[in-house]
Amino acid sequence: MSSLNVPRMADLAAAGKKPEILFWVGCAGSFDARAQKVTRAFCKILNETGTDYAILGKEESCTGDPARRAGNEFVFQMTALQNIETLNLYEVKRIVTTCPHCFNVIKNEYPALGGKYEVVHHTQLLQELIDNGKLKIDGGAFAGKKITYHDSCYLGRANGVYEAPRSLLEQLDNELVEMKRCKSNGLCCGAGGAQMFKENEPGDKRINIERTEEALATGATIVASNCPFCLTMLSDGMKAKEKQEEVMVYDLAELIVNNKGWE
Repeated sequence: MSSLNVPRMADLAAAGKKPEILFWVGCAGSFDARAQKVTRAFCKILNETGTDYAILGKEESCTGDPARRAGNEFVFQMTALQNIETLNLYEVKRIVTTCPHCFNVIKNEYPALGGKYEVVHHTQLLQELIDNGKLKIDGGAFAGKKITYHDSCYLGRANGVYEAPRSLLEQLDNELVEMKRCKSNGLCCGAGGAQMFKENEPGDKRINIERTEEALATGATIVASNCPFCLTMLSDGMKAKEKQEEVMVYDLAELIVNNKGWE
C-alpha cells in the first residue's frame, strides 16, 4: 500500500489534521490476496480524485461481524467496543468500506454500543464522486460488453442499496443483463452469515454453483460484484464450471480502474 501513498489516521492526527473520510479496509481487503486488489483499486480512485481520506492501518481490527453471525456475542462486543474506542478517539464522522459486511455492522449495529457514524459503501461513494464531477467515466474498455451484476445480501436486501452499483455500470457504457434472481429477490452467493468459514451443509449443490449458473445463463462475459466474499464465491464457481478464462469476476472499483487505464 505504501506505493499508493495511502495516508494513515495516526500520521494525520500527529500533524493536526482530520480527514473527511475514514476508509475501513476490513479483514478481507487487508489480508486476502484477491480482495487486496480491490483495496488497491479503490485507493487509486480516491487518490486520483483528490479525496480527503485515511486508513487506520494496524489500529484497525475485525469488526466482529463473523463472530456475531456465528453466535459468539461476547467476542463481537469486545471487538466492536475496541474499534469504537479507536474511531471515537480520532473523532471519525464518516466511514467508507468496500465490504458490505463491515458496512452493515458498523452502520446498523455499532450505534447500540456507542459508535454512531455516517457509513457508506464504496459503490455509493463512487457514485457521489461521479455526481460531483470528481470522477469521470466513459465507455472505454467495457463499451458494448455484456456485464451482469450480483447483489450482495448485506448491501442489497439488508440495506436496500440497488441503484448506485447499477448506475456505475451504466457509466461504463456496457450492456447490463440482469440475472433471473436480482435486487430484492437476489440469491446469496453462499458466503453470508459466516457460512464461508464452515463445512458444507447437506444438499446436492453448493449455493455458489447455483448462483454461478444463473450468471452464466445471462451470456455475460463479466460478473460485477461489490463484496470480497461474493468475489471469492463467484470466482470459485467459475473455476468449478471451468469458465474462469471466459467469464471474469471483478469488483466495481476494479472495473473503473481498468477502464481508466490507471496503473
